[in-house]
Amino acid sequence: MNSRHGSPDLRYALERLRGIARPQVTVTSPPGGVRIERDVPVRVRDGTTLRVSVFRPQLDGAARFPVLMCAHPYGKDALPKRTPFGYIAPLMYRILRQPAPVRFSALTTWEAPDPAFWVPRGYVVVNCDLRGCGHSDGVGTPFSDQETEDYYDLIEWAAAQPWSTGRVGLNGVSYLAISQWKVAARQPPHLAAICPWEGFTDAYRDFAYPGGVREDGFFSLWSRQLRRSARLTADLREEQLRRPLWDDWWAARVPHLEDIQVPALICASFSDHNLHSRGSFEAFRRTGSRHRWLYTHRGGKWATYYSSDALAFQAQFFDHFLKDVENGMLAVPPIRLEVRDTGDGIHEVRQEPAWPLSGTRWTPLYLSADGGLHEGGQTVDGTSESREMSFDTRTGRASFSWTVPRDVELSGPMRVRLYLSVPAAPGKATPDPHLFVAVRKLRRGRHVGFEGSYGFGHDVVTRGWLNVSHRLADAERSTPWLPVSRHDIAEPLTPGNIVPLDVELLPSATFFRAGDVLRLDVQGRPLFTRNILLGQFPADYARSSGATVLLHVGGGHEAHLVAPLIA
Repeated sequence: MNSRHGSPDLRYALERLRGIARPQVTVTSPPGGVRIERDVPVRVRDGTTLRVSVFRPQLDGAARFPVLMCAHPYGKDALPKRTPFGYIAPLMYRILRQPAPVRFSALTTWEAPDPAFWVPRGYVVVNCDLRGCGHSDGVGTPFSDQETEDYYDLIEWAAAQPWSTGRVGLNGVSYLAISQWKVAARQPPHLAAICPWEGFTDAYRDFAYPGGVREDGFFSLWSRQLRRSARLTADLREEQLRRPLWDDWWAARVPHLEDIQVPALICASFSDHNLHSRGSFEAFRRTGSRHRWLYTHRGGKWATYYSSDALAFQAQFFDHFLKDVENGMLAVPPIRLEVRDTGDGIHEVRQEPAWPLSGTRWTPLYLSADGGLHEGGQTVDGTSESREMSFDTRTGRASFSWTVPRDVELSGPMRVRLYLSVPAAPGKATPDPHLFVAVRKLRRGRHVGFEGSYGFGHDVVTRGWLNVSHRLADAERSTPWLPVSRHDIAEPLTPGNIVPLDVELLPSATFFRAGDVLRLDVQGRPLFTRNILLGQFPADYARSSGATVLLHVGGGHEAHLVAPLIA
């Protein structure tokens, strides 16, 4: 290590402190030529009044424009505050690290489209307070059918206004993306296109209980903030705690993606594994849209959304489907793939025809007791007897490494097949292990960090979770490269019994040079701490009960990692 520059942890902590004090966020003054109408009332089907902000070109009153809409619980009027020294960025941009500069106007609320970009291009932007939120009346229920009906009515209201052409598109990040899925599946007549930019589609599997492991960090923080700022019928944290298994309550919050027919530009990043990545890729895979595009990246969420590249692609998409502009959109291949070599090093950006990528070689790398991963089989010494590797769920882990023999790209989801048991412990309760599984990249013996959820800059290549008692697979939904657990049944382990299980590892796109090391880690505790300076704040997960876990390899226990090698 070069002592002149200090330790990587120290440099990272200092970067975090600088970002908290002065985030890389520029808020520009509102542009001229924008007519703003605030708290416009919209009466929905049950008589409740919702309120919206309308931003439109300041032209002749007879002019009509297509509409870009967003709807959320965060307050349409929660705009950047002006001071004598300029505008102050919202607090979340300080708490969550910004790896690259973010720029938007003072008309922009949290994760919403910027009117300063869209209005001069001939769009009306409508920013909506959902029921029970901001200045809207009523009491709301997140992710509910009621919320979807309200959004449907807002779309149809906007289409009928004298300044509207009757075509409405949806745009926004996170909740502003999530809210698009269910309403698009309801097929409002005047909805013309959607752009859900990083939004999960299954609140249970993607967020509350990934792999059946309870999320105890951001879920708790986010639901507490919602309770403070909105009037809600449900306490999401209480519902999460009382519903550890998949049930009708969770099912009612999942959109029917196959019913979505409108054109869709979906952003699914490789840098949001703890929140939106899984659901966004699933949406692209399952949506019924004939015209759909997948925009991938591994940068910062907000820096990418407001970047010139992403805005140009969004504008090309909406110009075609909301304005009938012949701009070559239909000729653009469906996948924009960004492959990273390091956290801030882009190896390649290219267009692809399909996801998973055409020509993917799903290559098994077999785990062996020598701590290796082997392309040709499980052992290097020719023996075939079963062997055990053990670790303590509270402090230990099992690791397996593959020294990459040639330059190779791994782009796509991964899957791990493990064979696991717990030893008998007389007088003690049967443990219920949680597995936290990671694929890391090492170069010259050092961890190569990538951008992760919540602005964490030292993330792994990819990760997965599994509550071992939730190992029962959903055979109808699973594929050879995507294991999907049912989660409606918990099957505790029987001490001494060896059980097979599959762990889903989320999509990534990473270039490995010859000599780099791919390391598979299996452990019973979260991969990173919740520390705000060095850890993955605010992510956190329920721990395993203290136990020894035995992994079995060889002797018919063909434990392996399925890697998506790209020729």
